[in-house]
Amino acid sequence: MHPLLPSLAAACLYAGAATYQGLRLTQRSTPDKRLLALLGVLALCFHGGSLFLQLHDVHGLTLDFFNAASLIAYAVIALTLLACLRIPVENLLLLFPLGGLTVLAAEFLPSGTIRPIDEHPGILAHILLSILAYGMLTIAVFQSILLLLQDYQLKHKHPSGLIKNFPPLQTMESLLFGFLWAGWLLLSLSLLSGALFLDDLLAQHLAHKTILSSFAWVVFAVLLWGRHRLGWRGHKAIRWTLAGFCLLMLAYFGSKLVREFILHI
Repeated sequence: MHPLLPSLAAACLYAGAATYQGLRLTQRSTPDKRLLALLGVLALCFHGGSLFLQLHDVHGLTLDFFNAASLIAYAVIALTLLACLRIPVENLLLLFPLGGLTVLAAEFLPSGTIRPIDEHPGILAHILLSILAYGMLTIAVFQSILLLLQDYQLKHKHPSGLIKNFPPLQTMESLLFGFLWAGWLLLSLSLLSGALFLDDLLAQHLAHKTILSSFAWVVFAVLLWGRHRLGWRGHKAIRWTLAGFCLLMLAYFGSKLVREFILHI
């Protein structure tokens, strides 16, 4: 089966969910949580089918730049939908367009030069932990942006329809640090599994990724320490979150972009 049909179906469902949510927020009313979840789950089913067809190759996993972006977007949306079962993070489902864009990019944009990945269980565990870490920290970044927007609009007394559907500011901040703790722990496990199962973390094709990921780990560790010991919050916490995320994205997507499209290795 060709991945075109599931990719298009997933993109349409993501677009439908995003349009519905956007219209409801524009009308200053709360979107139906069950309908959003249903559209999201259906989109994830087709997205997952598309990824399965795109990633598997006779020689191993073909995790090129756009496939990796699509896979991380899939993890982000899946984690957000799971979180919605217990905590009020429905507004993070504004991430639906990210899923639509990445699934279309993986289908239609040309891939760079990529070596298939050996499907050794240890390496697959490292990849899974890395994707979950990136996904959780991506959610934390979007949560920090929404927190910044909420804080700005409350200070200027111009709350929009989106802001009126947010939980209280303190709850939003607690959710942010919950995502940061989960993402940092997953990133720790990802780096540990890489040290255990990859032959040489400082080899030429892995050095930049390893060093930048380690710097990101330190940034998030300092942020969480500052929150625990010094009570960091607000704009300081958001700046540290964005700094750590930028390092992490440079580590993964920056290195993949250079290797696949510039160096062709």
